[in-house]
Amino acid sequence: MADRPLTPLLDRVTLPSDLKALSDAELRQLADELRAETISAVSVTGGHLGAGLGVVELTVALHAVFSAPRDKIIWDVGHQCYPHKILTGRRDRIRSLRMEGGLSGFTKRSESPYDPFGAAHSSTSISAALGFTMAADLGGDPGDAVAVIGDGSMSAGMAFEAMNNAGHLKKRMFVILNDNEMSIAPPVGALSAYLSRIYAGQPFQELKSAARGVVSLLPEPFQEGARRAKEMLKGMAVGGTLFEELGFSYVGPIDGHDLEQLLPVLRTAHARATGPMLIHVLTKKGKGYAPAENSPDRGHARAKFDVVTGEQKKAPSNAPSYTRVFADALIREAESDSRVVAVTAAMPDGTGLDLFGARYPKRMFDVGIAEQHAVTFSAGLAAGGMKPFCAIYSTFLQRGYDQVVHDVAIQRLPVRFAIDRAGLVGADGATHAGSFDVAFLANLPGMVVMAAADEAELVHMVATAAAHDEGPIAFRYPRGEGVGVEMPARGVPLEIGKGRMIREGGRVALLSFGTRLSEVLKAAEALTARGLPPTVADARFAKPLDRDLILQLARNHEALITIEEGAIGGFGSHVAQLLADEGIFDRGLKYRSMVLPDTFIDHASPEAMYRSAGMDAPQIEAKVLEVLGVAVVGQRA
Repeated sequence: MADRPLTPLLDRVTLPSDLKALSDAELRQLADELRAETISAVSVTGGHLGAGLGVVELTVALHAVFSAPRDKIIWDVGHQCYPHKILTGRRDRIRSLRMEGGLSGFTKRSESPYDPFGAAHSSTSISAALGFTMAADLGGDPGDAVAVIGDGSMSAGMAFEAMNNAGHLKKRMFVILNDNEMSIAPPVGALSAYLSRIYAGQPFQELKSAARGVVSLLPEPFQEGARRAKEMLKGMAVGGTLFEELGFSYVGPIDGHDLEQLLPVLRTAHARATGPMLIHVLTKKGKGYAPAENSPDRGHARAKFDVVTGEQKKAPSNAPSYTRVFADALIREAESDSRVVAVTAAMPDGTGLDLFGARYPKRMFDVGIAEQHAVTFSAGLAAGGMKPFCAIYSTFLQRGYDQVVHDVAIQRLPVRFAIDRAGLVGADGATHAGSFDVAFLANLPGMVVMAAADEAELVHMVATAAAHDEGPIAFRYPRGEGVGVEMPARGVPLEIGKGRMIREGGRVALLSFGTRLSEVLKAAEALTARGLPPTVADARFAKPLDRDLILQLARNHEALITIEEGAIGGFGSHVAQLLADEGIFDRGLKYRSMVLPDTFIDHASPEAMYRSAGMDAPQIEAKVLEVLGVAVVGQRA
């Protein structure tokens, strides 16, 4: 009688508690099935692939040893969490990742009790884990807290602030340092060099028996770090590791893909730890999937792809991406001015500065996941006579806001802020939306704030920033492709604080700030077909405002509507303040400001998100009709 096919172990796992009944051999089989399921799911949805593949065995081991959700497992950053989601009751929805109405690409408290903390920005997990630890100590939710943090995330000062505090408090908690020698970009700085040299041959405190001899069990290339680290033996003998000096018991490094090492170490730690403990785990990003392992970014972010070949299924486009336009324009500025330098915080590929660095390697600085440092470092470069372009996503620039205020704006230093991912970004959702930069920058004295309406305007704004030496200046642009306009051979500096008229119309004026201009023009065509041709203008600047243009529009039209890809408090609020100061409202002007709604918009396509926000062409048209009091007969579909 033929053997019946075995049921895949993954089909028997609906919650992490099911792992407790599995043998170690079965856990190894489960890890293989979990890796295959992760690859299959991301091939359908797109998303962050490499990080999750690198922690498959670690995910299995953590859920086999700890007892979530009582124990709080915090993934830093949430890129790593796809295997975790599959094991925590969400396998049936895993192919809805990052899609409208589907699972978030990051951990999300409202999505599952197994996601104790939302971690879509890096370097927050240790602080959160310490908070959970102290809450339990004070009678709050019980259970252990485990922070899983990458070596790239450890370069941020916040992680060390948390470790210093945890070492002082001396409470039981766990930090898993997932050292894959690569964050989104290869991690930089002395810390990464230090981690790669740590010697693991001597025993450490509670884990003496579990840790002894693990170096000899490590496969290549994991033994490399231990061999190179012999030079540090003298320092280790007298002082211990950096982590021990911060008050943590340390063990490692151990092979994060070998459950025969992971499981005993985690079980020993779980049984014996009395204070804060750091377990140093070596992993390989993209592990087990050759197209990811062999990719320069180890499969960090992927569009939908073919599982067999790894080929990504990207829609063709005739227009360049805004990021590429920025990079090319900055290179052209650098060709004629040796003072132009570029700074990024661990996102050279995402900001396009990898292209700049390839051309001018000595003039490009990747400071690691350290936005605060990036801003103040740029301020120092500016004070030293250079022309720094600090290229940071809008959502990440929030992390350096105090430095923008104190180190740049107050000192009126000419730092050029290139703000990528402005507006709603799609599948990454609310955590990565560039909603607030206009509001938090335009209120700073002396700050110039621009927004490109299209890719050609972006080229001119790069040139404007390069020529501006009177103080800080910022320009914002979205993710994705441009609108396909004719590109200038070279940027021409714009007159600071001056917008442009696009078309003359009648009763209503539409004043756009940023790339909603293309939707505004579509709405204008529809309104013209109704016999209501609007005036359309591109503000270009939120600060300083083009007073002449705005007052002209206000005085010559029955209604004025501003449109921007940002939250309340930004461009439209500044326009309203100007109109109020000039007494324009007393003359009966109908003024409206179309901004992002006062809510965090969940992930979907950018088009769907802007539709949800009420900021696409049909809704701009509807706003005009509402303001003018025009009844719509036979509403169009």
